[in-house]
Amino acid sequence: MDPAYQAYEAERAQRAQGDGGYARPQPTGGAGISPDEERTWGALSHAGALAAMIFSVGFLGFVASIVVFVLYKDRGPFVRAHAANSINVQITMFIWWLVVGVLYVVLGVLTLGIGFFVFLPVLAAPPVIAGVIHAIGAWNAYQGEWWSPPLTAQFVK
Repeated sequence: MDPAYQAYEAERAQRAQGDGGYARPQPTGGAGISPDEERTWGALSHAGALAAMIFSVGFLGFVASIVVFVLYKDRGPFVRAHAANSINVQITMFIWWLVVGVLYVVLGVLTLGIGFFVFLPVLAAPPVIAGVIHAIGAWNAYQGEWWSPPLTAQFVK
């Protein structure tokens, strides 16, 4: 029997036993935390980034992600993955914002100022997209699901 299929069957059997399919992770360095705590901190890495983005108009969303990553990266693979994904969303959003900002200025100048008004909503697109991705990430982390965000480059692993 294929080893990958055996792993799948073992995971399925765990879910049938009522533990939600979330196996207890092995600590990798520091003091390990429970699966519930990992899910909570994974969700907080996304939710904290979303809240910080809202309250700082998109500029400080990375702070919550970095704090969770630095404090909990060695305590469990699940929280590390979600905190890294949260940082990656923030980095990607910043790159999008730079590109959109340059295009906004160039198109505004080329259209003799009309583009500044017409393309203003486009300038808001990167933080809105990042906010939606963080909301989905927080939900998936809280549900105990491993998740890789769409439209996001993997800078931190």
